[in-house]
Amino acid sequence: MALDTVELLMHPVRLRIVQAFLGGRTLTTADLRAELSDVPPATLYRQVATLADHGVLHTVGERRARGAVERSYRLHEAAASVDPDEARAMSPQRHRQAFLTFVAGLLADFDGYLDRGDPDLARDVAGYRQNAFHATDAETAEFVTRFRELFAEYAALGPGPGRTRRLLTTVLLPGADQERPAERR
Repeated sequence: MALDTVELLMHPVRLRIVQAFLGGRTLTTADLRAELSDVPPATLYRQVATLADHGVLHTVGERRARGAVERSYRLHEAAASVDPDEARAMSPQRHRQAFLTFVAGLLADFDGYLDRGDPDLARDVAGYRQNAFHATDAETAEFVTRFRELFAEYAALGPGPGRTRRLLTTVLLPGADQERPAERR
């Protein structure tokens, strides 16, 4: 069954699986079961297979475990992203559905953090907030480019002693007082 990238990622369990791999992680389905313990195993296996069949997950290793083959997977990040042309072609309703799926995954991540016990946002260097700034489209493009460069610098550090995998979630929207592009001309 052929699915486009949007359909692949709009499924809440598949999106959570993709998010579990962020940060260059290599995981087995057993690792995923431990992280996504609220997802029934059959559903998890089926969705991992769907992502692998569509090139979003790549098998990077196999080993025999209790008479079965246990595969290790890595995320193919380019295949797990909606490109600008696909995003432009989406209807407003499809964007709403995709954003709702995205937010549901974010809520599941935050619930997981709280459920691990003894949450302390200050100690854990965690938080959530919204900020605003004023910028032209060109200045915003420069901001995004510089932000991506800074993020790439830290993402390249990889796992190591004393390093905690951190999730950085961004949403960039024009404010409610923003003119529409046609009004700027």
